[in-house]
Amino acid sequence: MTEDLPAVRTLIVDDDFRVADLHAQFVAKVPGFTVSGIAHTAAEALEQVRADRPDLMLLDLYLPDQSGLEIMRRLGEAPTQPGVIVITAARDLAHIRAAITQGAVHYLVKPFRFATLAERLNAFRDLHFRLAELDSDSGEADQQEVDGLFQLMRTGSITTPPKGQSAETLRLVRAAVRHADHDVSAADVAEAIGVSRPTAQRYLSALAQQGLVELRLRYGATGRPEHRYREVRGS
Repeated sequence: MTEDLPAVRTLIVDDDFRVADLHAQFVAKVPGFTVSGIAHTAAEALEQVRADRPDLMLLDLYLPDQSGLEIMRRLGEAPTQPGVIVITAARDLAHIRAAITQGAVHYLVKPFRFATLAERLNAFRDLHFRLAELDSDSGEADQQEVDGLFQLMRTGSITTPPKGQSAETLRLVRAAVRHADHDVSAADVAEAIGVSRPTAQRYLSALAQQGLVELRLRYGATGRPEHRYREVRGS
């Protein structure tokens, strides 16, 4: 998916310069994400949201001028409203409840492992582009799609197929992965079954989300890692 879609532009908001830089490094390591900016105060964060329109904000709640919760309350005034993943040392239920009420999609307590952040970022990316697909299609969602979106936000996976997905194409893509004697790329699958590479990538991503194929990253000398897929044994 990330090879064919624009990167999720991410704003880092933390008053600690060292921590903000560390979070920016984490984000840059996750395929499909780019850092749009770094802010160390609430005022800087709101200004960058208005000027740069990021897709996602990694937001600390403790800032020198205003609470991160106040930033979340004021995001509705911006031309576009980014998703928010709260990253904070606040563990009390008052902050957690307020962040949920204000619409945070995830809440990470410092300190945390990179793998934990990567998992939350990947879930947000999938949710972000699923919403974009629905918006470009009909701008509406039926109950099954709504349930799938909320499941994706909660768990990072989805069991209902994307709208418009062909069961036959899904079967062919899965068969191409199963019958290969090595892991395959979206381009390999596209050539094998006669579809476009973006189409193969969409179906491979759906299979990976359902745990039917395994995604592996192959790192080269430069650039982003190549996405490779193989069958999950016993699936």
